[in-house]
Amino acid sequence: MTKHLLYAALLVLLSAPLAVADTFSIDPAHSQVHFSVRHMVMFNVRGAFTDFSGTIEADLASKALKGVTATILTASIDTREKKRDEHLRSADFFDVANHPKMIFTLDRVVGTSDDLTIYGKLTIRGITKTVALHGKYLGASTDPWGNLRVGFEGTATVNRRDFGLTWNKMLEAGGYLVGDQVEIGVEIEAIKGSHRFED
Repeated sequence: MTKHLLYAALLVLLSAPLAVADTFSIDPAHSQVHFSVRHMVMFNVRGAFTDFSGTIEADLASKALKGVTATILTASIDTREKKRDEHLRSADFFDVANHPKMIFTLDRVVGTSDDLTIYGKLTIRGITKTVALHGKYLGASTDPWGNLRVGFEGTATVNRRDFGLTWNKMLEAGGYLVGDQVEIGVEIEAIKGSHRFED
């Protein structure tokens, strides 16, 4: 009897449909990639990258991320100050002439949909490090034009020096002009299928 039950259970497992991940394209018009870093010890400078793209693979039934690939153009950095942005694009920081892209690829996901830790490889200036984004799955919804969309959000803290962004100036009162710790935030809305987004 036990043997028959084992065979039956095995048959059910083998015949059960495998979870299939759907592919979604990041919608840049409804997504954000932003950051914050200390300036002169006491203040925060906030900025964003305005040109990025990528895909997300998600299993809607289990609310699970299966894959993420994102590319961010470093020249699109915007801190609302022209001279500062020019400096950030220079070889002192992102060196956009030689390193025009930052790339993130998913390694693994830990946790539940409401409390995710997303581990992935982040490449800046040709240097790749593992980073952890802490966030959550925001759900899936169909827009008024029949497009299925999903949302995710997350935050991470990285040390810019780990990626070769080492430029700094010492202050007379002590400390440095630019902090090493950078807080990163992403709010992502992605649409099912392959899309070319226009203005």
